[in-house]
Amino acid sequence: MANVKGGLGQRGMNALFRDNVENVKVDVPSDVPTQEIDIALIDRNPGQARKSFDEESLQSMASSIAMYGVLQPILLVKSEGGRYMIIAGERRFRASLKAGLKTIPAIVKNLSPQEIQEISLIENLHRENLNAIEAAEGIRELMENHGLTQEEVAVRIGKSRPYVTNTLRLLQLPEEVMDMVKSGKLSPGHARTILPVDNKEKLIEFAKLSCEEGISVRDMERIVQNYLNAPKSSAPAQRRKKEALPLEFKAFVNDMKRLFSTKVVLKRNGDKGRIIIDYFNNDDLERIHAIMHLLQIQANNSSTFNEKDN
Repeated sequence: MANVKGGLGQRGMNALFRDNVENVKVDVPSDVPTQEIDIALIDRNPGQARKSFDEESLQSMASSIAMYGVLQPILLVKSEGGRYMIIAGERRFRASLKAGLKTIPAIVKNLSPQEIQEISLIENLHRENLNAIEAAEGIRELMENHGLTQEEVAVRIGKSRPYVTNTLRLLQLPEEVMDMVKSGKLSPGHARTILPVDNKEKLIEFAKLSCEEGISVRDMERIVQNYLNAPKSSAPAQRRKKEALPLEFKAFVNDMKRLFSTKVVLKRNGDKGRIIIDYFNNDDLERIHAIMHLLQIQANNSSTFNEKDN
């Protein structure tokens, strides 16, 4: 992320990003000036990644603000007509409106459009209650708009590379299933478990089953594996005969799907055939290559060990 003009360091940014349910005092460096801004002059950010705000949580924060005031300043930029736009702290702003405040403590920064978008997205991704689909969309937007790799995004948001990869994979889900994740009916863990199912109708069926029956992630993994290993009875007899794989080959394909976290297809023609491994962007390709490289190193080490043993 580009350096923020005016000296707002990581400590100050962390304080601004801690937009918790509680109205908790967080120290901001003394060299960062705070102003009282007329709340009527503040506008929400139209690029806000977070679309849903829990009303009960907002009311709880509003009650605290009414009693103690706003204990964490929000982050603003100046906009046209003497107005301001929120970059970080929209929950505090909304709760302050509910509490009837006329002014709100804020730090006003001079930021470029790119800095505004980066900070707004990263601030949202730091929130634990940002739903997984909104997080995935925010990560994708950050990558696409600023040419960042998954590794670079992981460093910026303080998450691991696998977290970024697994979160982005949720965007491969059908819209109906993504809505279940957004609403909290389906957990991200359940959603990732059913991703290998390439039949859309069956995938939606598994998602609904998880929501309605309260099936654990582990149990859903077994259900999905049983489905992937079962013969596809709905296909015509001739096609089933042509595509049928021995159980050991099916297990091999499923192992590769889990290893590479993507779609894998094995096409056989007698004793010959092809293995097709799908990737959806350059980061996916780099991740697959890194896994294969690691396997090669392990194979070489094993070979060296065996030679010494002999």
